[in-house]
Amino acid sequence: MGKKRVVVKTKEEVIKETEKREAIIQKVTGKAPKKKKIVEKGRAYIYSTYNNTMITITDRNGNVLACASSGMVGFKGPQKSTPFAASKVAEVVAEKAKRIGMKEIEVLVKGIGTGRDSAIRSLGNKGLEIVSIKDITPVPHNGCRPRKPRRV
Repeated sequence: MGKKRVVVKTKEEVIKETEKREAIIQKVTGKAPKKKKIVEKGRAYIYSTYNNTMITITDRNGNVLACASSGMVGFKGPQKSTPFAASKVAEVVAEKAKRIGMKEIEVLVKGIGTGRDSAIRSLGNKGLEIVSIKDITPVPHNGCRPRKPRRV
């Protein structure tokens, strides 16, 4: 098998490699590669059900930038609906949002699951400034039409 060698590159070599890659991409596609988008303000949609918690982070226009659910994080079965799972999901999504450059978020909460509050707390603890919290859970005004009375 032999010994493995670790090649250490200087910053100049790394910059040259990236320039070469960008030149190849430009040649193939005909346009320059995309620069990373920096979004400072956005929205966090927390959808919490009895079985799962899903969090999506979007920009002001509604374009999805990051999302995760308790199943994606690694929880299975009844563990997915716990507040602990919701806080872990919020930490993962907050980390993705930080990489994009997000600082302020509006939180929109939907559903009646147990992970609502812990998800909001985790987003705040991870360094995102929460501007507002709004509950958008659908509530029936008068409900469905009742069944006709039974005749005996």
